[in-house]
Amino acid sequence: MGIAVSKKHGKAVQRNRIKRLLRAAFTENCSILSKPYDIILIPKVMDDYSFHSFKDSLSICFKKVNQWQKD
Repeated sequence: MGIAVSKKHGKAVQRNRIKRLLRAAFTENCSILSKPYDIILIPKVMDDYSFHSFKDSLSICFKKVNQWQKD
């Protein structure tokens, strides 16, 4: 997994917080993936970043990847 957070997201403290949240959300959702994948996470610029929003987004994305793989 790779994480790319640009300077558009704020100063270093804010960017590091986003990276920590993404890592935690990925760790909780990685069991959804059926096969190993190389993943690069690039968050969109938002007003408020939360663990639950990242977790929900990754969950939806990983389910779509698994569904696509089965087809």
